[in-house]
Order: sequence, then structure tokens, then C-alpha cells
Amino acid sequence: MNPLIAHEGHEHHPSIQGRKAVADSIWEQEHIELVTVGIDIGSSTSHLIFAKVHLQRRTQGLSSRYEVIKREILWQSPIRFTPFLDNGLIDANALGGFIEHAYFDAGLHKHDVDSGAVILTGEAIKRSNARAIDELFAEQAGKFVCATAGHRLECVLAAHGSGAVERSRRSRKRILHVDIGGGTTKFALIDGGNIVSIAAYAIGGRLMATDDDGAWSRCDDSIYKVSDDLGITFDDVSGISEPQRQQIVTRLVEVLLGVMRRSRPDRLMDDLLLTAPLSWSGLPEEMTFSGGVSEFIYGRETQPMGDLAFDLANELNRQLREASDVPHIADVQHGIRATVIGASQFTVQVSGKTIFADSLDFLPLRNVPVIHPNIDLSHEGIDVGKVSEEIMSACQMRDIERDSPISLSFEWKGDPSYQRLRAVADAIDQALCRPERVAPLVIVIDGDVGRLLGRILSKELNKGEKLLSLDGVILSDLDFIDVGELISPPGVIPLVIKSLVFDSAQHAEH
Repeated sequence: MNPLIAHEGHEHHPSIQGRKAVADSIWEQEHIELVTVGIDIGSSTSHLIFAKVHLQRRTQGLSSRYEVIKREILWQSPIRFTPFLDNGLIDANALGGFIEHAYFDAGLHKHDVDSGAVILTGEAIKRSNARAIDELFAEQAGKFVCATAGHRLECVLAAHGSGAVERSRRSRKRILHVDIGGGTTKFALIDGGNIVSIAAYAIGGRLMATDDDGAWSRCDDSIYKVSDDLGITFDDVSGISEPQRQQIVTRLVEVLLGVMRRSRPDRLMDDLLLTAPLSWSGLPEEMTFSGGVSEFIYGRETQPMGDLAFDLANELNRQLREASDVPHIADVQHGIRATVIGASQFTVQVSGKTIFADSLDFLPLRNVPVIHPNIDLSHEGIDVGKVSEEIMSACQMRDIERDSPISLSFEWKGDPSYQRLRAVADAIDQALCRPERVAPLVIVIDGDVGRLLGRILSKELNKGEKLLSLDGVILSDLDFIDVGELISPPGVIPLVIKSLVFDSAQHAEH
């Protein structure tokens, strides 16, 4: 927009309102504010947080990448126990009512929410109706809200949401963050603000629970594994004596302390491991805690809740006091709400502005698998056949059909020469677009060549139908993404990056 307006042969300076309109337009191109929601459905508790995320375009060179510069919690729900039916399944209707009331109490409508995540964690992801819960909330919770689950994702979200990552970034210290929830304990090794390794164990405060009368009435499979290790036999959880229950708690804490000490794994530690073990790149200088059990560890909560959380925290504090080879314990900003804060503030990215799409009618997309082939595109003379083979091989390794929705991710360095871009386009065409492709293809590049590559695929190779080419986003293999609708201005598309474990969870018997 020209700030000078010609009228009847004279030039006039714009009014105050005109200058403000120009300034607002420029600001909108450089800044994005998203209202996000995080919903955590865990083994023990469920809660919800609305947040505002402020992103700003990087000013380095011609980059169109947006970075988060500010996060703000707008409203947070009370923490409530996760509702389960008598058959052990998640009570979807009760959860739906909880979410509905949360929106009302926060003064927000579903259409006010731009992005977010529903996180099913711990025991919740083992329930046979977990996928149904996923679909329910994806439809009901907002204009663009994903539903997801996964121990690895929860490790990352808890580390971010607790404040441990930011603490490590500011102090430049190596921190071991431990999130102890209702059904799982998540470890994250953080070095200088970067998460370098994660692991999860089937240890939590809700592995045993009492009924309304205070009698022990429920226990998880992990309790059977621990009791077998200790030689404790029982037909029903009510048959476990108080000394035996304390033995179980002590043994669970020994496993946790063994991880913290980098002890050689024993059989029980291996049995309770849910992911690959931690990969240690050096000794941590501090240790921080989050999750429901952390409220007892730090003394913010003192009353037992009818489960093992209180006893686990006390025993862990006792063993930590006696241990001389563990890091100093530091406090972080958020405890029980760490995962839900992470879900509301740390799952979303936005594309750069140099995107390409012939049409956006096929958006939003959910649960699109990401392939990140091992290809070097940094030089001239790209071998089209080799790149095509690497893309097809990446699909085969993920058991992804080439004619299904796919997100192809790769890195781009150097100048956007036509020869290089055309070679990449030809390779994508050979690998994924022949015969004629009908399923959506989302190309995600870290460098600012999304529009150029998309234009070549569409205009020169006639592959534009249901093609979306984005840049300014970094993905990795084994990710899944949800792709939202265009936000205009400034003309960017939000993405939620996540991991899913429903397939394995669905086979669990409960």
C-alpha cells in the first residue's frame, strides 16, 4: 500500500488513521498470535489450559521462519480425577462435559481456538477406546485441535511445560528432569536447553488406588511385576498387607533411583521400561521434578489421595537424602500441570510465508505420517534416481503406502537454483506421484524454498492437486503432523507435531 494518496492532482500525507492502518498491516505480517488449548487426560487426573502463543518472523536474511517469543496462560481448569467406567474404559461423555464447561468458564468458543493438543497419557492410552477418545476431542474441542498420545511426546512436553528446558537454557546446565505421573515416569536429559535423551517407565502414583470407602481396590500390571520380583503373591489387591505395599513402594523407588544413578539395569528395570533407555551424554548437574507426585516431593501437597503418590514421594525423598551420587535437586515453575502446559504451548509450529498450494480445500489434515529420507541436497548435480529410491525406501521402512497421505520432510541448504529444485521435484514425482496421485502430499522444508518447489511440481509437472509445500519448519522421521487452515494475515499455516502409539496400545488387555 502506497502511503501517499493522489487526489485531484495533489499529494496528501496520510491521516493518523491511515498511518496506523499501514503500521498494523506490517505488524500483522511479522507477528502471529495464536490461542491454543492443552488437554491432558492422564491415569489419575485430567485438566485443561488455554494459552496465547506469540510468534515473530525471524529478521535474519530473507527467512520467513517464525519463532515463539512469548507464551501466556489465559485460563486453567481445576484438576479433576479422570473418569473411568466400571469396565475400565474412559468415560467419554464425562470428559466431553468437562471440556464443554471449561470453554464456558473461560469465556471462549471452540472457534476462538487456533491450535492445541489433547494428550492421552499413562494408563489412559492403554484403554481400548483411546482412539475413540482421540476422534471425539478432535471433532469437539476446537477449529484445529489434534489428539495425540505417546510416552516420548509426553517426556518432551513435561520437560518444556515444567520449565526445566528453559532453566537449562538460561543456566547452561545439564539437567535430568523427572516427571512422575499416575501411571508413568518420564525422564528427559536436557543439556543447555536442548533435550538430548528421553525415557519412560511404567511407574506412577496411581498404580494402586482405593475405592470410595478407602479400601485398596485396583492395581496396575506393574504392581504384579514388582510383586513377582519381590516374591509377594496375592489373589486380589485387597490381600496386599501394609508391609507388603511398603515393600512394593520401596522397590519402585529403587528402580527410579537406579535410573538416576545410571545403574546397570536389572530384570525389573527392563520390565518396567516403556521406551529405549536413556542415552547419557554426561552427568547431570541438577535434577528437577514434575507430575502429580512432584507436588508431594516438593511439599506443596501433604494429604494422601487414595493412591501410592504420597508414599512414593516420601520414599523417594528418603532414598535421595541417603544417596551421595545423585544431582542436586532444584525446583521448577510447574509441577502437576507440566504436561498440559506443554501441550498448550509447545506443540505448535507455523510455516513460513513462502508456501504453495493450488487449493486449500483439503485442509485441515490429521495424523499425517512424516518421512524424512536420508538425502543430501546440498550440491548441484542431484541424482534424481537415487533421491527417488531414498524416498521410496523411507516409505517402506514406515510401512506407508505411497498413495496414502504423506508428509515428506527434508533439509535445504544453499541457493535455490532451478536445476537443484527441478531435480528434487522430479525425484518426488517419480517416488510419490506416479501414477496420478489423489491423496494429499505435504512437503515440509526447513529452508525457504517451499513456494518455488511447489510451483515446479504443480505448473511444470502438473502435480498440484492436493499438494501443499511449506517451509520454515523442521520435522524428523517417525513424527506425525496435523495441518491446520490458513491464517491470514500473515498467510501461514499452523502445524502440530506429535507422536502416536495407538496401534500398540489397542492390543493391551484391560
